[in-house]
Amino acid sequence: MTTTGNQVDPQDVPENGESRGISVLQNGLAVLRAFAVDEPVLGVSEIAAKVGLHKSTVSRILATLELENLVERDPTTRRFRLGLGVIALAGPLLADLDVRRVAYPVLQELSRRTGETAALMVWDGGEAVCVEQVPSTHQVKHTTPLGTRYNTAASSSVQVFLAQLDPFTVRNLLIKGVVDHPGLTEVALDAFVVRLREIAEQGYAVNYGETSLEEVGVAAPVFDHRGEPVAAVLVSAPRFRISTEQLGLIREAVTGAAADIGSRLGGA
Repeated sequence: MTTTGNQVDPQDVPENGESRGISVLQNGLAVLRAFAVDEPVLGVSEIAAKVGLHKSTVSRILATLELENLVERDPTTRRFRLGLGVIALAGPLLADLDVRRVAYPVLQELSRRTGETAALMVWDGGEAVCVEQVPSTHQVKHTTPLGTRYNTAASSSVQVFLAQLDPFTVRNLLIKGVVDHPGLTEVALDAFVVRLREIAEQGYAVNYGETSLEEVGVAAPVFDHRGEPVAAVLVSAPRFRISTEQLGLIREAVTGAAADIGSRLGGA
């Protein structure tokens, strides 16, 4: 303990369990608040400088937050961004998520127009996550619980998100197995990158029985006012109900719905 006259250095005063718990919580919240719209990705040193904590302390906090999916680390740069676990933590406020709130009436109309299940997906580094859904009124239909994650390369929503990434990042995700592509070879990898380029150009992806013989999925990207891909609109349906002609109609409806949501978010 350090003393100066009758004064005691506050840093030398031992904390009881309760006060230490509060301090740890405050430090964790400070780290989460370090991320901002204009600084969505930060390194350990940057966070430490912003919150006034030692880098080793910040590293320990980030490791814990990463385990809870509250932050995620870029495998290439090793820098951090907020994770989708933050959304799960804020469950009651999920309805206020702009893209989700804006998308819901559009999804309702899309489901009514196609007769099939319409969903909103967001990207979580290597997975497409379902955050909203309007089920088909048919007795036989394809639905998925909110929060369900997809990382299969043949999934139309996964392809839509991958098509927005650079080829190097895509190759990395596939080679490391973050995105699952059974029987991946160099030839298959090259062909998949070409397919993604075509998807980016045409503005939609189709999964016609590739992930499941019984299912069809059509997805299109949603772009915000910055032109950034923030979500994907997906229509999924039993394959037996979707003819080639109906597939074309669904494709037009999905791309139209994605453009509508983007427009409501201030996109072009």
